Amino acid sequence: MFTKQPWDVVVVGAGVVGAACAHDAVRSGLSVAVVDRGPVAGGTTGAGEGNLLVSDKLPGPELDLALLSAALWRELAELLPLAVEFEQKGGLVVAAGPESLAGLTATAARQAAAGVQASAVAPHELPALEPHLAPGLAGGFLYPQDAQVQPALAAAHLLRAARDAGASLHLGNAVTAVLTGPNGAVRGVRTGAGDLLAPAVVNATGVRGGELAALAGVELPVLPRRGFVLVTEPLPPLIRHKVYAAEYVADVSSASAALQTSPVVEGTPSGPVLIGASRERVGFDRTVSVPVISRLAAAAAALFPVLADTSVLRAYHGFRPYLPDHLPAIGPDRRVPGLFHACGHEGAGIGLAPATAALITAAIRGEKPAVDPEPFRPDRFDADFRSSPRPQPPNPPTAD
Repeated sequence: MFTKQPWDVVVVGAGVVGAACAHDAVRSGLSVAVVDRGPVAGGTTGAGEGNLLVSDKLPGPELDLALLSAALWRELAELLPLAVEFEQKGGLVVAAGPESLAGLTATAARQAAAGVQASAVAPHELPALEPHLAPGLAGGFLYPQDAQVQPALAAAHLLRAARDAGASLHLGNAVTAVLTGPNGAVRGVRTGAGDLLAPAVVNATGVRGGELAALAGVELPVLPRRGFVLVTEPLPPLIRHKVYAAEYVADVSSASAALQTSPVVEGTPSGPVLIGASRERVGFDRTVSVPVISRLAAAAAALFPVLADTSVLRAYHGFRPYLPDHLPAIGPDRRVPGLFHACGHEGAGIGLAPATAALITAAIRGEKPAVDPEPFRPDRFDADFRSSPRPQPPNPPTAD
């Protein structure tokens, strides 16, 4: 049985978003329990590349969240061990031809007006940034705010720091029910090992976010979107930035269920090169797709010919939690008082984790958030709640 009841907050999910939520809540003075049916980073986090990007987001709520998160990641990098492999390497987005470059230039101008740092790179300047890039590209843009982290290690070290500050971790315990009181408000969760009691429950279960919501009696339309990543043999330092084709931005924002691939290539401190990215909605089908892997490898070799004869040691895939409007669900669910959602980030969860955590902590404590949380309202898909008044902040729980 669990001890030290009740907690102020129960975070369901031990991926990087749940870890960040737990870490931020503990640092704010709240008592926290974290529960997950599997291990740390056992879901989407463990299958991610570690992208911390602002370059792939158009002006709007998600970019605002990304800019906040970029600053928070830099702060966290000062607190976490070097093992998390945080690198402020910058992103280089390249265009193959004039039409692609024109679109990229227009996007960069809009992003710059929203606070993103972006500088144009002429074709003759590309080799100085990336000596092994294919010749003949039309140009690109450099985004110095883009960064990278090893996602599973980041989640693990955030949870370790949260535990060291007093959080309680309960791994390998599936949540079987969301407990509510006579007035319908949350009072905790039930697991096979016992109940974890708290007036606030955070749904940070990624692609399983809809299932956790259903346990609370509400609908959240989270869908899985499958993606593959290739890992090469260890190589000498060849690729200095996160490099991707301009078409990647359109793929990220696409609502299509069909397969989409665009080259994303980056090195890692340990030597292997990571190659993505693919997107397709095929449910939870875990079949290894040789055609997808072949397309990714060919696209990477076209962008970096030096990779043509490089061995791919492994390919892995995971599922990004997708919501219909491409925005995550972050904040209180007014249909169930005390239920908070932090899921549906698609492929941006690692990058957006610290800002998501800041919004969740502010909402639980009834404090003013750093960015407007309204676009991320979890109940925005429910017709009965779309036009209803914004809720008043709850009274913050009393920390132990």
